[in-house]
Amino acid sequence: MATFERRVLAGALRPGGRVPTVRGLADDLGVAPATVASAYRQLSERGTLVSRGRLGTFVAARPALGATAPAPVPTGVVDLRAGGPDPALLPRLLHPRSASPVGYDTAPVHPALAEAAGSWLRANHLPTAHVAITGGAMDGVERLLQAHLRPGDAVAVEDPGYPYVVDIARALGLAPLAVPVDSAGVTVDGLRAVLRRVRAVVLTPRALNPTGAVHSPARVRLLHEALAAHPDVLVVEDDHAGDVAGVPLRSVAAGAARWAVVHSVSKSLGPDLRLAVVTGDGETVERLQGRQRLGTGWVSHQLQSTVAAAYGDERVRRRLAVAAEAYAERRSALVAALAAEGVAAGAASGLNVWVPVPDETETCTALLAAGFAVQAGARFRHHSPAAVRITVSRLTPAATPVVARTVAASVRAVSRFTT
Repeated sequence: MATFERRVLAGALRPGGRVPTVRGLADDLGVAPATVASAYRQLSERGTLVSRGRLGTFVAARPALGATAPAPVPTGVVDLRAGGPDPALLPRLLHPRSASPVGYDTAPVHPALAEAAGSWLRANHLPTAHVAITGGAMDGVERLLQAHLRPGDAVAVEDPGYPYVVDIARALGLAPLAVPVDSAGVTVDGLRAVLRRVRAVVLTPRALNPTGAVHSPARVRLLHEALAAHPDVLVVEDDHAGDVAGVPLRSVAAGAARWAVVHSVSKSLGPDLRLAVVTGDGETVERLQGRQRLGTGWVSHQLQSTVAAAYGDERVRRRLAVAAEAYAERRSALVAALAAEGVAAGAASGLNVWVPVPDETETCTALLAAGFAVQAGARFRHHSPAAVRITVSRLTPAATPVVARTVAASVRAVSRFTT
């Protein structure tokens, strides 16, 4: 299995390429078919391989380690694939100076941000006793997994879900196990099916990238019950959209035996603010800070003081409310336009709309020809059906019906061809 993954990383087996059949590879290697079948099953669980039924087994489209930069969008094409905020909706921030130089013995959390973060946590019904600051959401998720898990451990991830979580898990030598997602987040039965096999679970409480799923009160209660039976499992929540998600935060993690909520400001205050507030139980937060001390030590106090000032600025808070409303209007407008064209889609929060389609390549190609770049769903999926992700942050009212008509036309074209 390790040799196979090394061949993928070296490029000998390229993403999307078909791999030999179980019997064919067994004959070539002179081993029992059951041995090859077991290896393929483990590689599928790790996300290195993906089965496509009668078509065969293929190397997963996403890389096993690391993440490649996206290809540039052609000139004149509207970028609806990036997943980031609208620059026009970001608040203008003040950049206060620290009162005095910061030394190597500095506290990891700036006092002003500790106070501001405490207010935000209380407003969202989260404990304030243990707080850490990381360099963004994925920095927090990575440090939490690295501090608590060891190579070979399994971690439950959302399907579809944010691919960088999977990439981080693989980079740490962990085995991501996909859990199905619906409009209320991971399914209860899906999570229960893997809880005996995993050491950690990474969830998105709202604005799930790519589907926009949101934890409902009923789902939170049922997931709490499922997790309570497995107190050794670390529960991490990625609140990446934060104050522009458009819906309240309902945490599944808070109250678990081992838990953390990672709240990023990058979508709300700006992507260049690589900062996230992390809260959790005492041991989990201390392990994260211990791992952080071995690397960066702390997040810049200049950055922390900027975020603290933003949290305390009424003008910024009003701006965030405007942004959240604008994203909600753009999501709703696209979903309604697609529905008018006979295409079902949904997104209850966040910056993206997840559109099921029969052929991702056909839809992406059609939209590109119409002047819009969107993201194929393969990067986000494990076993869930084909779809495309459309980021609405830069989608104008005039462009919305054009996008919807183009998607519908691509769906009809594939349907005519396959019937």
